[in-house]
Amino acid sequence: MVYTNTDIAPNVSTDKKVEAILKRYKEADNLKAQWKDKFEEAYEYCLPQRESFYDESAGQKRTDKIFDETAVVGIQEFASRLQAGIVPTFARWANFEAGSEIPEGNIEEVNQQLDNITQYIFEIIGNSNFNSEVHEAFMDLAVGTGIIAVEEGDAINPVNFSAIPLPHVCLSNGPTNKIDSVYRKRSCKLNEIKVMYPKAEIPLEVMESMDENKKCTIIDGVYQVYDEPNVEKYKHCVILLDKKIIIFEEEFSGVGSNPYVCFRWNKASGEVYGRGPIFNAMSAIKTTNLTIQLILENAQMAISGIYQVEDDGIVNPDNIQLVPGSLIPIAPNSRGLQPINTAGRFDVAQLVLEDMRANIKKALYMETLGRPEGTPMTATEVAERMADLSRQIGSSFGRLQSEFVIPVLRRVIRILKDQGRIELPVINGREVKVQAVSPLARSQYQQDISDINRFHEIIGTTFGPQVLNLIVKQDEVAKHIGKLMNIPEKLLRDTQEQQELAQQMQSMAQQGQLEGDMNDVGNPQQQQVG
Repeated sequence: MVYTNTDIAPNVSTDKKVEAILKRYKEADNLKAQWKDKFEEAYEYCLPQRESFYDESAGQKRTDKIFDETAVVGIQEFASRLQAGIVPTFARWANFEAGSEIPEGNIEEVNQQLDNITQYIFEIIGNSNFNSEVHEAFMDLAVGTGIIAVEEGDAINPVNFSAIPLPHVCLSNGPTNKIDSVYRKRSCKLNEIKVMYPKAEIPLEVMESMDENKKCTIIDGVYQVYDEPNVEKYKHCVILLDKKIIIFEEEFSGVGSNPYVCFRWNKASGEVYGRGPIFNAMSAIKTTNLTIQLILENAQMAISGIYQVEDDGIVNPDNIQLVPGSLIPIAPNSRGLQPINTAGRFDVAQLVLEDMRANIKKALYMETLGRPEGTPMTATEVAERMADLSRQIGSSFGRLQSEFVIPVLRRVIRILKDQGRIELPVINGREVKVQAVSPLARSQYQQDISDINRFHEIIGTTFGPQVLNLIVKQDEVAKHIGKLMNIPEKLLRDTQEQQELAQQMQSMAQQGQLEGDMNDVGNPQQQQVG
C-alpha cells in the first residue's frame, strides 16, 4: 500500500475534508476486503459465536460447520494462557524504573517514587474492566490482530477499556510500516450520539431531518499526522455517514495520546493485519471437522442401515417405516427387505483425529510440557513451563511487548497524568521507562539468575569465600537478583540505609568488645584464676 499523508490543510472546506477522510477509509476497507474470506473462515471454525465479517441477522446460527470442538476450546485456553503469562489478573506485570539516561546518583530515589506509582497504576487497572476485555482481544489475536481502546473513564473508574471486534475496524500502515490509522464503523441511534461523543455538534437541520430512533452509521477515525518531525501527533474525526458531515474533531499529541492499541501475533513484511496461530492450524482444524462429519455419517448408516427391496409392484417402499415393533407385509415368495453391508469400519479415522488434534493443540500452545497431573505443580515446574512457553513464542512475545504492553501502559499513564492523579518524576527533562515483568518475561530472567549462582559456586569452590568476596560486590549482586525476581524496591535498603546499618553493627561490635575487656580488667577473681 502506497502511503499518502493523512493530514489535511486547515483551509480546505469541510466537504472536501469529509471526502478525503472517507476516501482513505475506503482504501483501508478495500485492503481489509482482501482478508475477509480468511478471517471469516477462521471465525466459522474457531469463533462461531462471534459477529461475522458479512451482514447477517442477529442470532443467526453459525455452528453448522463445527463437528469437533478442539479449536473452539483451544482458542479459549490460548487466550487464558496468554493472559496469565503476559498480563496476569490482579498482579503487577510491569515496573516503572529510572532509565539509563538518569544520573546514577538519582536512580535509587527515583525508583522509590516509581514503585509507589506502579502500585497505584495497577490498582487502577485491577479495579477496571481490563481483565475481561483483554481476554476478548486475545481471542481475536489468535486469528491475527487484536484491537483494544483505552479511554478516559469517570471518577470511580478513571480508565475504561474496550475490546473492539475485528469486523468493526479497518487498519492501514504508515511510512514507518506501523499501524497509524484506525477507522471504526459504528451504528447507533441519533439520540445516542451525544452519549457516545459528549462534545459532538450536530446541526439543528440534521436533527430535524432525521428520525432520532432510526439507526445511523458513524465513521470514527484516528490517524497519525506527520507534519512535525519527532512529534507523535494524531487527529480524531467522527463523521455522520448518512449526511457526510463532521460532528466531532480534535487533535492530540504526545506519547500515549492514541486511544487505540492495535497488536498482532505475527505478520509478513509489508502487511497490515497479523497472522495468528489459527492460520497455522486451519488445515488440521478443517480435516478434523470433516473426519468427525464422516464418522457421524458412518455411524448413522451403522445404526439405521441400508436396505434393498424387490420392485414387484406389491411392496411399497414409501409405506415402510423402520421403527421397533413395525410389521412389514410382503407377498409370498418375495424376498422383502434385505440389508446391504457397509463398505467397512472407519477405525482409521481415529488415527487421523489423534494426529490432527495434536497438531491443533500444538499450534495453540495447549500442551506445553504436557498437562499437570497428580500432585500440584511446584514453583520450579511452573517457572519451567513458563520458560518453555516463552521460548516457543519468543518472536511473538517480543512483538506483544512493543505493540501491546508498553502502549497500554503509556496510554494509562497519559490518562492518569491528565487527570492529575499521578506525577512522574523528571530528571534533567528525562522521564522513566517501562520494564515488563510478566511471568513470561520473568522466565527469561531465570537464566541470568542461574548464571550468577553458577559463577558464585565456581569461584567459591575453586578459590574460597575470601576471594569471592574480594571479587564480587555482594550487595550489588543481591540488588540485581532482587530486580530480576521483581522484588519491590521498598523491600530493599538503599545505599544510605546500608551504610547506617553497617555503622551501627560496627559500633555495637566495638562496644561489646570494650565491655568484654573492661570485665576482664575489673574482675579480680578472674585475674587470680588466670
